[in-house]
Amino acid sequence: MNGDVDQAVQHGAAEGGVAEDGRVEDGAADDGALLGLDEVGGVPARGRGKAKSRDPLDNAETNGIPIAETLPVARVVLDLQPAHLDQPYDYLVPATMADDAQPGVRIKARFGRQDVAGYVVARQETSDHDGRLVPLRRVVSGERVLTPQVLDLCRAVADRYAGTLADVLRLALPPRHARVEKEPGSVGASSGPAASAAASEEAPPEDAASGPAVVDVPAPGVPVSDEPALAPPSSSAWVPYRGGEAYLRRILAGEAPRAVWSALPGVGVDAGSHGGSGSGTRTPHWAAAVAQVVRACTAGGRGVLVVVPDARDVERVTAALEGAGIAADDVVRLLADDGPAPRYRAFLRASRGAARVVVGTRAAMFAPVADLGLVVLWGDGEETLAEPHAPYPHARDVLALRAEREDAAFLLGSPGRTVQAQALLASGWARELAAPRDIVRARAPRVRALTSVELAREGAAAAARLPSTAWRAAREALDRGPVLVQVPRSGYLPVVACSRCRVAARCGHCHGPLGLPHADGAPQCTWCGRLAGGWRCEECGWTGLRSVRVGSARTAEELGRAFTGVPVRLSAASAPGGVIDAVPATPALIVATPGAEPVADGGYAIALLLDAAVMTGGTGLAAGTEALHRWLAASSLVRPGPGGQVLLVGDGAPGPTQALVRWDPAGFAGRELDERAELHLPPAVRVAAVTGDRTAVDAVVGRVGLREDLGAGSGVLGPVEIDPETPGRGPGGRGTGAPSARRGAGAGSRSGSSRDSGVQALDLPVRTVLRVPLAQGDELARRLKASLAVRSARREGGTVRVQLDPKEML
Repeated sequence: MNGDVDQAVQHGAAEGGVAEDGRVEDGAADDGALLGLDEVGGVPARGRGKAKSRDPLDNAETNGIPIAETLPVARVVLDLQPAHLDQPYDYLVPATMADDAQPGVRIKARFGRQDVAGYVVARQETSDHDGRLVPLRRVVSGERVLTPQVLDLCRAVADRYAGTLADVLRLALPPRHARVEKEPGSVGASSGPAASAAASEEAPPEDAASGPAVVDVPAPGVPVSDEPALAPPSSSAWVPYRGGEAYLRRILAGEAPRAVWSALPGVGVDAGSHGGSGSGTRTPHWAAAVAQVVRACTAGGRGVLVVVPDARDVERVTAALEGAGIAADDVVRLLADDGPAPRYRAFLRASRGAARVVVGTRAAMFAPVADLGLVVLWGDGEETLAEPHAPYPHARDVLALRAEREDAAFLLGSPGRTVQAQALLASGWARELAAPRDIVRARAPRVRALTSVELAREGAAAAARLPSTAWRAAREALDRGPVLVQVPRSGYLPVVACSRCRVAARCGHCHGPLGLPHADGAPQCTWCGRLAGGWRCEECGWTGLRSVRVGSARTAEELGRAFTGVPVRLSAASAPGGVIDAVPATPALIVATPGAEPVADGGYAIALLLDAAVMTGGTGLAAGTEALHRWLAASSLVRPGPGGQVLLVGDGAPGPTQALVRWDPAGFAGRELDERAELHLPPAVRVAAVTGDRTAVDAVVGRVGLREDLGAGSGVLGPVEIDPETPGRGPGGRGTGAPSARRGAGAGSRSGSSRDSGVQALDLPVRTVLRVPLAQGDELARRLKASLAVRSARREGGTVRVQLDPKEML
């Protein structure tokens, strides 16, 4: 951070006025982990002070365009990529746009030599900008899509993750679909400026400075329609939990309690209770419990936002809500997979206040909800809840911020428990909702770990992927119902090796790992997709292949031979039939990958969790908690013991294995948190990963000014070189590749020979990790954001990506 930040913010400014100077203040404490600005070679930015408000027409360039007489200045945020331009701007409002250019609408404004999209965030009489102002180009749509609450949340997310407001707004607001806005019969529909006059004849006029157009929501305790008030919402699903009924009562009364919820296992156990789902024996207990807490909040007259990992969970929650007595018209499903038009239609229903309950996947965490009273997040350990686009926020953190800023209740539920959820309890921010141990034992299936020690008496047969003990248990369970088989990997043989020397088979083009997509198919690269029909081992010259990892398709094939006459169904994203939602209670073998397990009527008779060592063999800090989460999610679909049984096959890590046997995710997460606090690892500290070209990374990190303090856990780790042979696995995150350094590597180069192919160390991408105590996490994000602004203003070369709280370090 240095004095160039203020100058950088001004660089490239458009003729529209800058509303804020964006200067960086030295907010670090003298004894903190972050150095003062004078210690890193910079000086505090000289602010211009509070500018004197003036008549915006004194130095305006209107080109003869009449300007609005009332509130002639519009403050807008523009969709600008450079970090140093991340600030609001002031523009004049033409008289023809005075009625349409209201806070929350989409606009086009002149910025430099181009028209840029943006949103109006305020209308005001004066501007404190001392330059000239120009008029807005046009109002794209009169639909108020950006509410003040969502704008405030987006700013907070951008600040927390060192991102720009434009990046967060792209995540929060779906692209406009003009035809949907023009659809007849929509409450508050608008097709832009041309339709605003016609719309005003059908709707009451609004004040020019009012907020987003929403339907009035009654105050807590007031019925929401002219119909007779419904009976008090049921809380039967929450009776087993300590404090569960009290939690619902507080929400009904309009309070904002925060809780981390360890859900009990079970399918269909709440079907007969008031408020249960109409789908009966296929409703998971957690969905019925969520429906009841949502019903309590809506009975109090407030809105609810429910975020779940995938579309199948959305369907389960909406079905449970219908069974709990909430009308389908009062629920909005917000899914990115629905396509542009259905998604935008659902978004408009939520923004116009046509429904009080919004249920959706990750993108719904920013959905506008009128009078928000409760946010619910289910399954925070799922990867789908982590945003893969900048600034990479997680739904758990976004919803926690939203609950705080909108004074709403917070419920974080999961079959397992992440270390981050445990940290919320340890800090006192939330309270625990869990059932006593005797109820957990009664509701959970019997769990047995078939490790090599347990199977030692079987001799050589213990090394089989499906030991005889598991085979006999599955055969007996098929007489009582379906059997679930969880396999960590999808595909047929995702990893193969030379059958003679056991060296991993690699692609001759990109050196990616080879796999077999089908039983009779040729080896195929899992990176570039090229076929390797003439593959030959580079070590020994052999052409034979053997399996290293077995996928779900091969497992289903093997089980079909082992259990003759028994139907075998495959549920996976890569399967021909895709992911199965539900199966009947008839005998069958259901092979599924983690997260793709279908719900069985009344629950499964037994679950076989294969390849435990593969599930816990990851290198990330969360490998253990993630494995336990996946095991518990599958085990929760099994009938309670003694009729239900779970067999964990393989030598998994002792910690998660024992936690599954005891059904104690809270204890395992607590121990993990204590160990991380002792070692100064997140979430006990705040970390940021800066990845990219070495010189660019050094420049960004150098401007932050981080003081080394091993006792407090602060300091700089790295830089370390990133393996260029892992495309799609960029440093500091997943799914994004760092700049590849494999230049000129021949097609015949051996695996792991990047250092021998002429690549210099300085050409390799690097990663540097910054670590500070939690109390200085916000300051670290602010300094990283300012450093990126300086980089953008100076147009420094190279590539850099900054990610706070990277997944592999959580």
